[in-house]
Amino acid sequence: MITYRPDIIFLKGGYVCLPVGLAARAFKIPYIIHESDVVAGLANRILMKKARKVAFGMPLSEEILEKHPNYIWTGIPVGPEFRPVSMTKQSSLKKAFSFNPDQPLVVITGGSQGSENLNEATRVILPDLLKFTSVGLVAGRKHYENMIDLKKYEDWEHASLESNFRMWEFNTTMDELMGAADVVVSRAGATTITELAALKKAVILVPFARLPGGHQQKNAARLEELKAATVVPDIEMVEQPEKLLAAIKHLVKSPRLRADMADRLHAESKPDAADALAGIIMEEAGKK
Repeated sequence: MITYRPDIIFLKGGYVCLPVGLAARAFKIPYIIHESDVVAGLANRILMKKARKVAFGMPLSEEILEKHPNYIWTGIPVGPEFRPVSMTKQSSLKKAFSFNPDQPLVVITGGSQGSENLNEATRVILPDLLKFTSVGLVAGRKHYENMIDLKKYEDWEHASLESNFRMWEFNTTMDELMGAADVVVSRAGATTITELAALKKAVILVPFARLPGGHQQKNAARLEELKAATVVPDIEMVEQPEKLLAAIKHLVKSPRLRADMADRLHAESKPDAADALAGIIMEEAGKK
């Protein structure tokens, strides 16, 4: 900072940003923060008061925005591949993943590492799920081996899927897999929510309760308040997996509700988030 004397510093959050932000403050170098979640983490909370701008990835209430004029809702930048697909494209994607295009598809994912609780709940309710929908489960790298017994539900005949279930350790084309889905069941991380909003999907969020600050729970609560997502608390799902089954069945059997929820969630997406953030950085860098 002494040598190059930057005009502006962009901080994305996390503990590594704290010393950088404090040093910037000491040298009177302006900085901008981007916070993905509804509620800021510890490092960002310490740095926010002196930030030129605080950009949020999740939607904020008008009351909060009015109270803090340096807050702005920009959304989270995601790749251009995350965009709504037509019904024709959705059917094509179902076929590409070997599912019946004429059946609804539920995709359940706990992220790249997976979610033990989501996996185990799926194990319990899968026989009932398969009575009314196709199911794609992304079990995750961490938990896939523990779920390998579910492969018995995959029935292949001459490289053709004869059943309505598939499981992956991880899928490298999540935009296409979630694009094929009629309903997505997921944790409530901010980036995943942003991707699902960009895809315009009906979602059931199962927020992970044990993260510091309860970020996922607060993300999910905000979207539930906007009627943009269905929320099944993790502890309720663990104790009563049939609650997740009921939530999935309700959405699968209610196409109008799915469409309305997808519209509401998509309204919270910010496809120009990267441009907006770049614009803010350049604008603040140009100020004396």
